[in-house]
Amino acid sequence: MKALPYKWIALIVTTIGVLMSAIDSTIVILGLPSIMASLRSDIVTMVWVVMGYILMSTVFLLTFGRIADIIGRVRMYNLGFLVFTIGSALCGFSQTALQLVLFRLVQGAGGAMLIVNSVAIITEAFPPNERGRAMGWNAVTWGAGGVAGPVLGGLILSVASWRWLFYINVPVGIAGTIAAYLLLKELSTRGERERFDLIGAFTFSLGLVALLLALTQGIYLGWTSAPILGLFALTLLCFGLFLSRERRINYPVLDLGLFDSRVYSFSVLAAMFQSLAVFAVNFLMTFYLQAIQGYGPLQAAFLLVPLPIMSSLMAPLGGRLADHIGGKIPASLGLIIQSSALAWLAMLGPRSPYSFVAGGLALMGTGGGFFWSPNTSTTMSAAPRERLGIASGTLATLRNTGMVSSFAVAIAVAASTMPRQVVNSLFLGTAAHVTPGQAQAFTSGMNHAFLVSLAICLIAAIFSIVREGRKPLVQPTMNERQPEAPASLPLTHNS
Repeated sequence: MKALPYKWIALIVTTIGVLMSAIDSTIVILGLPSIMASLRSDIVTMVWVVMGYILMSTVFLLTFGRIADIIGRVRMYNLGFLVFTIGSALCGFSQTALQLVLFRLVQGAGGAMLIVNSVAIITEAFPPNERGRAMGWNAVTWGAGGVAGPVLGGLILSVASWRWLFYINVPVGIAGTIAAYLLLKELSTRGERERFDLIGAFTFSLGLVALLLALTQGIYLGWTSAPILGLFALTLLCFGLFLSRERRINYPVLDLGLFDSRVYSFSVLAAMFQSLAVFAVNFLMTFYLQAIQGYGPLQAAFLLVPLPIMSSLMAPLGGRLADHIGGKIPASLGLIIQSSALAWLAMLGPRSPYSFVAGGLALMGTGGGFFWSPNTSTTMSAAPRERLGIASGTLATLRNTGMVSSFAVAIAVAASTMPRQVVNSLFLGTAAHVTPGQAQAFTSGMNHAFLVSLAICLIAAIFSIVREGRKPLVQPTMNERQPEAPASLPLTHNS
């Protein structure tokens, strides 16, 4: 029997990690009321059960990408599986809300190791003319995990305790850890003589934490309040010190030379603005379906599936197109389609039929499928082989920052047209019944948020269109032009 080529082994193993990370970013949402009651906690702490994971999995992407370039991407990926699995088990054992938040931070750190290294490992394993297809399947997994999280969470809560939202990761994580240890191998030379810039990593992480806290807490405390203005000031100070240092040292955390490539720079900017534009769509639609149209949480989760289903169906096609004609055309087309979807959703009313909602979500998913895999493939192909870890970390950091910022922008724009009591009752979950006036105010605010997102998405499309052609600035190395390392891989660890 012919052995499976290593590139497919690498894709399968990394897919497990991506799926776990995607599911755990959303699986706890439906369980928050049960967790809050069980641990005798409050809504503010429960928000951090979700935000803590996202915060950690964003803040450490750049740091872990740089460390992976030094000690090995497979080694960091294996460690990520182990940390994520241990964090999951500890979350399930939590006896207090504070313990749960702290262990979610551990989970998020493991998730960051998995996310940043999975893209780099796939980039190394696949030749340039097949990366788009590989990234397509990676995008399918992420999309499937995003919708599977709330649905799986609802199913688990219907038959078991909330603790199984975390315990379910343990057997999968153990299997993934063993598979990664036995099957993955390093394909590039490590930079073990390079030093890690601890000061640079600290200033960047502190600045990003301050920025994300300001963006996520501004809606509650007010954008001009002293704590929020202080956080923005700390962000500017830390990022200023970080960039000043990175220009002067020999081994920076962020290789600013990556941005000498117009292809890389504009592809990363397109990814960031796309995330800023569209990531809050599911968030707003969840409130719309539940608070305005009266569906239950599990029903709402199922009604959102047109978006990830179409994204999963279109992502492989987008990847194949990128392999044949380059990533610029399919990625730009995807952004134009998503802009059309945002214009569609901006016409929703309080009693719009679900068929209209599903049409807009399906169009949004179609555009996402065409954008992500071609854009990621183009971005990584424009990076030097020895800097794939930091290139992936930079892409993922800016993308995740766009995602988190998307929540803040959407809520701020939507809330600007609503009475304060409507904002409090709907966004903070205190409404027992929604009046027709509140429903109209919320829908109007949501429509304004979609129009702002439309403008941002068009900016992303401009960056995508004006990047250079199909050929990356950094040409493939000799290793990339040849077939990937071994034709098959023995079941031994060789990192």
